[in-house]
Amino acid sequence: MPDITVVLPSVLQPLAGGQSYLTTPADGAVTVESLLDAVTGNYPVLARRLRDETGSLRRYVNIYVNGEEVRRLKGLDTEVAAGQEVLIIQSVAGG
Repeated sequence: MPDITVVLPSVLQPLAGGQSYLTTPADGAVTVESLLDAVTGNYPVLARRLRDETGSLRRYVNIYVNGEEVRRLKGLDTEVAAGQEVLIIQSVAGG
């Protein structure tokens, strides 16, 4: 069964046991929401860093599926197919 790979930025890697990416098996297409549930299940601090208490993406977290930002697609309902790569980018506040 093909996997879906979630690529983490270096700032989030310590919250995932130091891993630069997380994978989960996919039997067909899954939503970004269910993908995040699957890959952050063992990393609750990472889960809270990506989504707020209502389950919405935090405003400084951008998720890309095949180079497209999910907020421009269907948000957390955006579908990800097996074999695709999902990239998480966390904006860094400047000052």
